[in-house]
Amino acid sequence: MSSSGSTYGDVHRYEPPRESTAAAIAIVLLTLVQIVFVALFVYGLASNWALSSVDGGTGNMFLGFLLAAIFLNLGFILLLYRKEFLPDVMIVKKRRRKWEDIYVREEDVEGRRLADEAGAGALDVLKRAIYPYYKR
Repeated sequence: MSSSGSTYGDVHRYEPPRESTAAAIAIVLLTLVQIVFVALFVYGLASNWALSSVDGGTGNMFLGFLLAAIFLNLGFILLLYRKEFLPDVMIVKKRRRKWEDIYVREEDVEGRRLADEAGAGALDVLKRAIYPYYKR
C-alpha cells in the first residue's frame, strides 16, 4: 500500500460492481423462498405449532428449523448483494503509532525520570500522575 501522493480520506482504489444478471435472478428467487419461509413461520406461530401438547414437540423443532432457514437464506441474499452490487472501495486512513493508543505525548514516548520532575512541586507531580492532561 505505497501510495506516495495520497492524503488521508482519499479514495485509493475504486472498483465498480459487476451487476450480473444471474446474481439479480438468484436474489429474486431467494427472496421468494424467503417470503415462503416467513409465511410458514408466522402461520405456525399463529396456529400454535410450538405447543408441545399438540404433537409431542415436533412442531417446535419445525418452527426452529424455519427460523434457521430464514436467517440462512437472508445471509445468502445479503452475501450475493454485497459481492455483486456494491463497489469495492479502499480509503486511505491515518495509521496511528502505538504510543498514541495509550494517550502518551510525543515528547514522553521514551519516558521521564523522576529526577527531572524534582524541580516541579510534589503537588504538580501528584496531579499529573492522577490526571495525565494536567497543564504544566
